[in-house]
Amino acid sequence: MSPKNIVFKKISKDKSVGVYMGKRDFVDHVGSVDPVDGVLLVDPEQLKAKKAYVTLSCTFRYGGDDMDVLGIAFRREIYVSTRQIYPPLQDKEQGILTKVQDKLLRKLGVNAYPFFFEFPDNLPCSVGLQPAPKDVGKHCAVEFEVKAFSAESQDAKVRKRSSVRLMIRKVQYAPETLGPAPCVETTRDFLMSDKPLHMEASLQKQTYYHGEPINVRVKINNDSNKNVRNIIISVEQIANVVLYSSDSYMKAVAIEDSGDSVDSGAKLDKVYTLLPLLANNRERRGIALDGKLKHEDTNLASSSIIKEGVLKEVLGIMVSYRLVVKLIVGGIMGSSEVGVELPFQLMHPKPDTVKESELEDEMVFEEFKRTYLKGMAEDEDEGNISPGEH
Repeated sequence: MSPKNIVFKKISKDKSVGVYMGKRDFVDHVGSVDPVDGVLLVDPEQLKAKKAYVTLSCTFRYGGDDMDVLGIAFRREIYVSTRQIYPPLQDKEQGILTKVQDKLLRKLGVNAYPFFFEFPDNLPCSVGLQPAPKDVGKHCAVEFEVKAFSAESQDAKVRKRSSVRLMIRKVQYAPETLGPAPCVETTRDFLMSDKPLHMEASLQKQTYYHGEPINVRVKINNDSNKNVRNIIISVEQIANVVLYSSDSYMKAVAIEDSGDSVDSGAKLDKVYTLLPLLANNRERRGIALDGKLKHEDTNLASSSIIKEGVLKEVLGIMVSYRLVVKLIVGGIMGSSEVGVELPFQLMHPKPDTVKESELEDEMVFEEFKRTYLKGMAEDEDEGNISPGEH
């Protein structure tokens, strides 16, 4: 049986504009990003003398739209691009259409018009920080949105009844070419000890998938006169939040407090297994999560892979992971620590692509609903939108 040819749609309350899109996830391949394409359906009788526009925006937001301090909203548009779609500025036949657009134009008729956007290189992916259980209505996230609206001009005030907002995601998948497996070693000399302590830690590969156990091999050769009292292994998530300033947040998302010891003159060669999961970090504020749509669950944020040369220009939230092995070493003067770090990637595998020729010819239309992480509230549909929110 052929996969369903699903098209997502959303119509404004006054029926003046409607948006139809063949997908909600747009893949960042590092070298390039899938373009955002769709079709705008207009009702000329409802529009009257108004024009119809479509906007693609990337916003960094904290808190709801109604929250502000001294007139400063908790949101910043990292990127925004608005295009007039109706009346069209060029003939439909002049543009290059995707197969989905072509099918939609034929199905929806003469009042349907295509739109097309390309992402710039320096935008982050969809990611948010998990709010605390009591932080109802608050969230910190990088969000992407396609918005259609009708108005006398691009800068005029827009009634929410005359607009639709569709959340989309910019996502990355694990690279097909994998890097070398991380391996690190360290040697520590101690005061009043003739010989050192040597530790080596290694992973089996550089990239792990969400939900996959991570095995780390730890080798210790303790020729010192100190005793290793405990070995603690953890997976740490580092979220760099770059907006007005650069802030870094580190959260341990999996910990193995082994209780293992290595006496003076002894050796250890052991594999430890950790499994970083959102399920074990549900109530922890500040954990970075992948952006989500509809009422589906999400997961710990995927590692960010940035195109070479644009790192300094990227705003928003960038995520990385490292596995930390820490030895607690006892001595006469008290305990000390010996540690190593192994950077790795945590991502989703690239899904199997379905060829358009394999899809059913008949389109299945599905309402496009916006959803939030736990603790986020739905926007109100009434009222006006200021020009700055286009």
